[in-house]
Amino acid sequence: MTAEGHIPGIDTTKPHSARMYDYYLGGKTHYEADVQAAEAVIATVPFAGAMARANRDFMIRATRWLVAEAGVRQFLDIGSGIPTAPNLHQIAQAEAPEARVVYTDNDPIVLQYAQALLHSTPEGRTAYLQADAAKPETILDSDELRSTIDLAEPVALSVNALFHFVPDEWGPYEILGGLLDRLPSGSYLCLSHATSQIDDPELAALGREVEEIYAKGGTSLRLRDRSEVARFFDGLELVEPGIVMAHEWRPEPGAETELKEGQPSMLAGLARKP
Repeated sequence: MTAEGHIPGIDTTKPHSARMYDYYLGGKTHYEADVQAAEAVIATVPFAGAMARANRDFMIRATRWLVAEAGVRQFLDIGSGIPTAPNLHQIAQAEAPEARVVYTDNDPIVLQYAQALLHSTPEGRTAYLQADAAKPETILDSDELRSTIDLAEPVALSVNALFHFVPDEWGPYEILGGLLDRLPSGSYLCLSHATSQIDDPELAALGREVEEIYAKGGTSLRLRDRSEVARFFDGLELVEPGIVMAHEWRPEPGAETELKEGQPSMLAGLARKP
């Protein structure tokens, strides 16, 4: 165990997707069950860590674009996960110190480390809300959000690496719609999603094995193809280059990726609500 002791409300005998993701990123907030499950994924897909880092780098670039190019000053990060520097508010406030950010997650361990998400600039503000993304109203009507974000002004909704953990029977498109419907024109959706749309048949088969590993730990993982991911952006105006692999979304000039040719990261995109 590398998380700090036993935290009430956490079943340390079962792996959790947020703590597995922390392990992929090289963090220290996870338990033995998380390590075992993550290592099983890595044994199946050796570049799983590179995929996670590519997804995080996409979030960084997208957030910078939203602040510098789109002029967004309010962010709602759902499924924020265990804090990993730089956090979204640090990226946004480095460009615009007055930026405001609300983080939400439903993992009790994230709450224990949420203080790292609350170190805002004096000009800006951050808040953390323990909430379930499957119930959008509990987020949008919360005191934490209402005291931090003005829903009459554009908001960037960040749901990175979240919806592949929402099975079809939960209504993922309806959940996202319930969030976007409450945001004003000029808001943005920033989304990344693990995908089954892989040209290499062998890699595609490995994706199904990874789904099974998560299922054994009690977590539903639903890889979706490009058309299924594109559906999340229905009615929105995609920012160029559209829906691409996370490491291919506006890469920094001269930046190199850990991923080799043909290795996927996640499908990712950024879009504006008209």
